[in-house]
Amino acid sequence: MAINSLERRSPRSLADDIRGRDDRALVALVLARPDLARPAPADLTSLAARASTKASVQRAVDALDAGRLQVLEALVVAGDADDPDETTVLLRLLGVDEAEQSLVRDIVEELWARALVWRGADGVHVVRSVPEVLGPSVAGLGAPYRELRPATPESPLPTGSQIRSAIEDAPDAARTILDRLAWGPSVGVRSSGPAGTAAVRWLLDRQLLVPLGSDRVALPREVALVLRGGRLHRTSRLRAPDLTGRDVAARVVDAVAGGAASDLLSRIDELASAWGAEPPRVLRAGGLSVRDLKATQRVLDVEPERAAFLIEASYAAGLVGDDGEIVPVWAPTPELDEWSASEAGNRWAVVARAWLTSTRAAHLVGGRVGESPANALGPDIQWPAIRGIRREVLAELATLEPGTAADAESVRQRLGWRRPLRPAGPLAGAIDGVLREAEWLGITGRGAISSPGRTLLGITDHSTVQAAAARDRHDELAAAMTAHLPEPVDHILVQADLTAVAPGPLEGALASFMRLASEIESRGGATVHRFTHDSIRRALDAGWTAADMLDTIRRSSRTPLPQPLEYLVMDVARKHGVTRVGNSAAYVRSDDEAVLDAMLATRDLAPLRLRRIAPTVLVSSGDPGMLVELLREHGFAPVLEGQDGGVVLAGPEQRRARARRRVTPPTTSPVDEASTTALVAGLRAAEATAQERRAEEASRPGPAIPTTDPVVTLALLREAMADGHGVWIGVTDRLGATTRHLIHPRRVDGGRVHATDEAGRERSWSVHRIAGATLDQG
Repeated sequence: MAINSLERRSPRSLADDIRGRDDRALVALVLARPDLARPAPADLTSLAARASTKASVQRAVDALDAGRLQVLEALVVAGDADDPDETTVLLRLLGVDEAEQSLVRDIVEELWARALVWRGADGVHVVRSVPEVLGPSVAGLGAPYRELRPATPESPLPTGSQIRSAIEDAPDAARTILDRLAWGPSVGVRSSGPAGTAAVRWLLDRQLLVPLGSDRVALPREVALVLRGGRLHRTSRLRAPDLTGRDVAARVVDAVAGGAASDLLSRIDELASAWGAEPPRVLRAGGLSVRDLKATQRVLDVEPERAAFLIEASYAAGLVGDDGEIVPVWAPTPELDEWSASEAGNRWAVVARAWLTSTRAAHLVGGRVGESPANALGPDIQWPAIRGIRREVLAELATLEPGTAADAESVRQRLGWRRPLRPAGPLAGAIDGVLREAEWLGITGRGAISSPGRTLLGITDHSTVQAAAARDRHDELAAAMTAHLPEPVDHILVQADLTAVAPGPLEGALASFMRLASEIESRGGATVHRFTHDSIRRALDAGWTAADMLDTIRRSSRTPLPQPLEYLVMDVARKHGVTRVGNSAAYVRSDDEAVLDAMLATRDLAPLRLRRIAPTVLVSSGDPGMLVELLREHGFAPVLEGQDGGVVLAGPEQRRARARRRVTPPTTSPVDEASTTALVAGLRAAEATAQERRAEEASRPGPAIPTTDPVVTLALLREAMADGHGVWIGVTDRLGATTRHLIHPRRVDGGRVHATDEAGRERSWSVHRIAGATLDQG
């Protein structure tokens, strides 16, 4: 069955086609191309005009998968074919047999539903803007003969049989050139060698190549199709490639996802704690320096890609930001305190939703965007397309049965088929980044989408959704993850080797204490913390006493407090603060004169220029903070002293960035079926009114009145007044309605025309009210 046998009418243009569609087809068109509905068109003619614009067609073509794109390209090329049987031409160009005819027919029907093609009495026609969007080289083919060179009586264009005969007779060198150009690009540069020059001359003489200037040649479309065996593409991609995977128990997937989510929250807490104490600087061009990224990576004990992801996820969730000071730094925001106080499932839901809707691509950090390196939190990794790619990747994973992990290569092939016009390299990198980040977030577990991941994917944000409904959806997502998070614990298991094992995620106060007083040695189902001299001193600097620390550890531990840990805490506390540093520029004082003697005797401290001004006091020109660090590096245990003689506590102060200014999102309404049905009803009524108006105008006496410029109108009125001719004018009233009048101008002055109308009455009109004028031909 020929494709054009689907005809139900004989429109002469896309506008006629769209006006002839029923309401169901119009609703399907607007739902497939929502840009046609915003702003609402005036009538169906306006809808057709908008659907044929290059910008709208570009969006529609970008949304096509490889199969639909191949059929559309075949329809463009088939428009140049002489064969009247469109179905035969399409099947030959697509390289498929008649068994695929129903599939091709369905795809053509879908392209018609999207208004990328329209049906006429002589078959299917491609919308005029489609070839412009696809570019001059459709499927790697060049221009046809008629565009490359005009036919003349002396030099007619070759026929198909002549082309095939010439190709069969081509010498090896000439055939090599043809094979190189056959699948594109279709333009080549002439060879300077004698053999290549002779081969090109042979091809030009037989019109298998057409010259483009003095040094370039083009392969005509008709010749390329013969070389390709009549096929438009090397392989047919009408059907989507299969998504392959392996079986993983659904219970295991959710358990792994819950563990990843718990680890994510723990590392964000560590990031906020580190940046609150020592916030990194904001680069002049925006973003985080490579050095600060590496420092954060060491603190979090992760690879660089994951450190960049954690930073970007925290930024997307509003937990860190630029503090906006004269010397700006990246610091936690006030929202972090509220976020930290909520339960774990809610905290994960905030981060996961922020990641899904973010337009920042963390996987680009460390690479180059254009000529500049891409820094974390910098402007170069802003990429709006990543938001759609995330949803598409998760949607593909969700098509598999629960507990089935997709093969990454098959996901790349599947997404490449769905979006064939996207560059393959950046798309593959984005897919790998999304899969990796989804695993870190707990949206997937061992490559399979988790139950919370499916819940997240089902959430669609619209600004028209009521706040209560949005809150319910957020609570549903939080509950979905809470069920799979490891149970929080309120105890540790202290061991004799100065380590403490947390058999699960620690609760708030105990977690904060352990981050302060110990170093994380290993992670997993249980976290191993190690108490060291530096970690104990860090807690002492924050204001903890030895007795408070030991009491907290005893109350939190399910095992007895080992003696080595007690000795460690007491020993560090005994030395802590014996030596104090203050401003002089800086001074060092100690009740133990032997300690000061040791400092003066240490050669490595010579650059500090320590000088004794009293038996228990030394002074230095160095910065007090630097003095404390250097003395600690050489085995001493000083603390910083304030101007009042008290110890300066290092821990409690946490830097906070200013709260981000919350921008009210623009109020939008979704292009859904209900709103589209109402829109189509309005367009149908407007089109009926427009048809009545056109019919009324056609029944009026006199010629059609074109719109004219006021200068042209004045010239025409003066000409009619001089020659004594009548003039048809269209006059617009205050309500915008236009009325027609046949007048004989008598005088034009002061911006008004005085004339006799068709009833013989003397009247006048303002020239600026006259929308158009034309001479009466009667």
